[in-house]
Amino acid sequence: MDEPLPVEHVPVLTEPLLKLIHIPTDGIMVDATVGHGGHSQLFGRTLGPEGFLLGLDVDKNSIQRAHSTLSDLACKVMLLRENFVRMNEVLSQQGIDKVDFILADLGFCSGQLEDSDRGLSFQKPMPLDMRLDDRLTTTAADLVNKLSQKDLADLIYEYGQDRASRRIARFIVQQRSAQKFTTTTELAMLIARAMRRPGRPPRIHPATRTFQALRIAVNRELDSLDTLLETAPNMLKPGGFIAIISFHSLEDGRVKRNFRQNKADGLYDILTKKPITADREEIMRNPRARSAKLRIAKCL
Repeated sequence: MDEPLPVEHVPVLTEPLLKLIHIPTDGIMVDATVGHGGHSQLFGRTLGPEGFLLGLDVDKNSIQRAHSTLSDLACKVMLLRENFVRMNEVLSQQGIDKVDFILADLGFCSGQLEDSDRGLSFQKPMPLDMRLDDRLTTTAADLVNKLSQKDLADLIYEYGQDRASRRIARFIVQQRSAQKFTTTTELAMLIARAMRRPGRPPRIHPATRTFQALRIAVNRELDSLDTLLETAPNMLKPGGFIAIISFHSLEDGRVKRNFRQNKADGLYDILTKKPITADREEIMRNPRARSAKLRIAKCL
């Protein structure tokens, strides 16, 4: 699908971001996950003609959408289809040594969830793909149909934090011996059957954690985050900011530990002693914000 998706994506936690982060009019901002450009647009408005906004995203549709969103900014805008693990290399290619602000919203866009080709949802039949970057070679179907039962259980437990990972993996392996999984609904229905407990309706769909685990594995999300956190101090100017918006504990825990270590090493001042979360009003406007957690640090 080459056309931008029509679903509107609403940026989360914009008020605390704008309140706590101030960059000069000639500053340099990197939006590591530019998406549809919502966060970049807000900060881009504060940049003048001497300012520079670099937006990165692995999703070509998001890059197309962001071009439209950010077209009227006064600052220079460059949007590249790149994974943020290459941020340092990209900055070097542009002759940039240090930046004033790095922002990473680790959630996926609403449009990606609705995209029938991606397989991020099990609300309707979709290909069991889950790649946010279609240049990647491994899909969720590859993992589900090819991993050993032990490796599949370990993946679901580590990335999905599902205590029933072994049972789910056993059911998957038994089913795929007769027929390979090709759609999201096939997998979700199988997991629901594996987890069925009469008289005890689940709080969330039984397949939710397995789908999270597969998406994280397919897109190498935690490895990418680790790389960003490790390299960020070398890319920030003294007084520069890094802000990370995470959506589950595996991400937030990494950010918390990294910020604390960098504070102990004299590299960061942590501006958010606890993660900032959305208030009731924002959640009412944008239910996606319910699970968002924002942490901000300032480079010393």
